[in-house]
Amino acid sequence: MNDPLGNSVNLFMWLIQPLGLKAFFTQRWESTPIHIKRNNSNYYKWIVSTSMLDKILRDNYILFTKNIDITSYVDGVRETHNPAGRALPSVVWDYYLNDCSVRMLNPQTYIPQLHLVNATLQEFFGCFVGANLYLTPPNSQGFAPHYDDIEAFILQIEGKKRWRLYMPPSINEYLARCSSKNFDQSEIGEPILDTIVNAGDLLYLPRGTIHQGTTIDDTHSLHVTISLYQRSSWCDLLEKVLPQALKRATETDWKFRRGLPVGYFRYTGIAHSTNKTEHRMAFKEDVKDMVTNLINYIDLDSAADLMAKDHIHDFLPPLLSKIEEECSVAKDGEIMINGIVKNRVNITLETKIRLLRIHCIRLIKEDEKYKIYYSTENSKEYHEYEPQFLEIDAEFVPSIQKIIISYPDFIYVKELPIEDDDIKIQIVKDLWEKSLVITNVPLSSMN
Repeated sequence: MNDPLGNSVNLFMWLIQPLGLKAFFTQRWESTPIHIKRNNSNYYKWIVSTSMLDKILRDNYILFTKNIDITSYVDGVRETHNPAGRALPSVVWDYYLNDCSVRMLNPQTYIPQLHLVNATLQEFFGCFVGANLYLTPPNSQGFAPHYDDIEAFILQIEGKKRWRLYMPPSINEYLARCSSKNFDQSEIGEPILDTIVNAGDLLYLPRGTIHQGTTIDDTHSLHVTISLYQRSSWCDLLEKVLPQALKRATETDWKFRRGLPVGYFRYTGIAHSTNKTEHRMAFKEDVKDMVTNLINYIDLDSAADLMAKDHIHDFLPPLLSKIEEECSVAKDGEIMINGIVKNRVNITLETKIRLLRIHCIRLIKEDEKYKIYYSTENSKEYHEYEPQFLEIDAEFVPSIQKIIISYPDFIYVKELPIEDDDIKIQIVKDLWEKSLVITNVPLSSMN
C-alpha cells in the first residue's frame, strides 16, 4: 500500500513540473509568481471540462450565490448578477452569451477528480485545500483587479486567458491576510507579469498579488484556481501562543498580577507619545521585561494543536483508493444480503493497522480532557457539520501517540502499550469504525 504523504508530494510535483520541489519552495513560494508553460493542452483536462460543468448543472440542485456566481467587469465596473433560486443550465448559459463570467464555488463537492486533487494535497500542506472554477466567455473579463489571502495555483483547463499581475500597493499588503477591495486601474501601476496562459499551463500567485484576467482572440477560458495556506502564517500561530502564554504566566507568576504604577495614565497615551520622562521610560522597560518573560510560558505544542483543530474542521474528507476502501470500514466488514448479515469481521492482536491519513487526526488536551479530533466524517461542503471528536481516557493516550508516531508504517494491535488485550482491540475497533485507521489487508470473515 502506497505512502499517502509520498502520494501527496508526487501530486504536487506533477502540478508544478518541470519546476522542481526545492526550486519552487526556495525561489517562488510566498514570493514570486511563475507561469509554467506546457505544450500539452490536455494536461489538466481529466479534472474537469465545460461539458462536465453543464452536466453538473443538469444533474444537481445548484443554487445561485451558494454554488454559482454570475459576474461581469465592464468599463471599470464589477457587478454580480445572481438571480434567486436554482442555477438551471439554460439560465446560466444565457448570462454567458451576454458576456458574463461563471464562477463555481467549491466545485470539488461535485467533481470527484478535483476532490481527489484537493484532498490529496491536504496531506502535504496540512491545511484546507479549496478550489473555485471559472468560465469566461470570449473577449471579456469577469472580475476587477484584486488580490487574495491564499496561495493560488491557476490550472488552465480549456482555452486561454491573458493575465496581468501587479505588486501590492504597499509593503504592508505583502502576504495579505485578507482579500482586497476591487482596485481601479489607476491604483495598481504597471504589471510585473503580462502573459498568455494556455490550456495545460499553470500560473502561481503568492497571496497579496494583484491580478486580473481577460479572454482574448475570440476564445473562451475555463480554469480551476486551487487555493491553500489561508490562515496558516506565523501570525496565526502566535494568536494562539500569546494568549495561552499570558494566561499561564498570570496563573503561576505573581509579577504579572501586580498593579500598574499609580498614575501611569498621566504619562501614557497618544498625548504623551513624544515625551521621554523618567516615569514613561521606566514604564516601557517594565513592559518589555514582562513581554520577554512571557517566552518562559510559551507552549508551542498546545498552540499547534489549536491550529490543527481549526484545520481539521476545514478539511475535505479524504478520498480513499480502492485498496484502502477494501481495508477500511468503507467497504470491509458486515454487509446485508437478502435480510442476512454476512462478512462479520474480527480485529485481533495480530491485525496490522495504520492511520488512514496523518492530517485527518489530532490528539488534543482540552480542559484536562483528551480528545481525538478527526476529519474523516467531514462533508465536501465547507463546514456543513460541527467539529467531530472522540474523548479518550488519559491511560490510553500513549497508544494513540504510538499509532500517530508510527505513521505511515503499519503496527500490530498487540504492540499498543495497554495491558488488557481486549481494550487494545476495542480501541482499534473504535478508530476503525471512524475510518481513522485501516488494516494492511482486508479483515478475515468470521462466517
